[in-house]
Amino acid sequence: MSTITETKIQVPTEGQKLQPVTDKGYTLGTQGVHNLAFGGLEYKDERPKFANSLEERKHVLQHMAGTFRVFGRMGFTEGPAGHISVRDPVDPETFWINPLGMHFSQICVSDLVHVDSEGNILSDGNQAAINAAGFRIHAQLHKARPDVNAACHAHTIYGKSWAAFGKELDMINQDACIFYKCHGVYQDFGGVVLESEEGERLAEALGDKKALLLVSHGLLTVGETVDEAAYLFGLMERSCQVQLQVEMASNAGLRKRIIDDDAAYYTYYNTSDPESLYSSFQPDYNLELKLTNGEFLQ
Repeated sequence: MSTITETKIQVPTEGQKLQPVTDKGYTLGTQGVHNLAFGGLEYKDERPKFANSLEERKHVLQHMAGTFRVFGRMGFTEGPAGHISVRDPVDPETFWINPLGMHFSQICVSDLVHVDSEGNILSDGNQAAINAAGFRIHAQLHKARPDVNAACHAHTIYGKSWAAFGKELDMINQDACIFYKCHGVYQDFGGVVLESEEGERLAEALGDKKALLLVSHGLLTVGETVDEAAYLFGLMERSCQVQLQVEMASNAGLRKRIIDDDAAYYTYYNTSDPESLYSSFQPDYNLELKLTNGEFLQ
């Protein structure tokens, strides 16, 4: 009888780039939503391709407005705090952001504000004030990470709660593995971000990761699309909730089990790519279209 030789995952150390390897006899192929879809039929929620940058901008702004509606439905609001930014496909040196003081559940495409890297409000967007801290955070993120087209930040209940411990998420379930070795903790809370230097430190702490837990502050996620960043944000908030519940059970005497590095990386590799994460957000976006009759597209 022939035997299968198992190749152990070469788990990357801090600062090393994750590389495709094999795990327990299974070969890791290319990343993408094709790893998740099955049945030989076209999957309708694949990441779209665009004929030109104006067509892409229309799609991006619609999905940005839809993201705010999803965040509002999920309760990710805290007064004027919280912001989402998206790099403009037409002029990548500029980005779009939400107006200050408008509830996420009310935002439409026409409410989005177009701003340049110096903080000037551009004429082709809503003429409204924006969150000062939001601008300083997002301007630095887009400057430091050319691969980041979108960033989400909010002061959510479970995110703030778990971030208070200053610890990364444990790999305690399949969903948490999406953050395997690609999230970090920003320990240096310096008060509300009203100085550009604090935005620079946040961008430096993020490095090449997908997400940050901000101690005494909240959560931050980024992505190639607003859909990717939005799905990661909701997932991180729910992962913080699960982590807190597991910690309470653990303190009561139950043993917490951590997924081993091989399985965690295998799961990360097959579920945490930009295309798969874009696809993962579409059920919530499509539900919002139905619940609002597409109101936010205006």
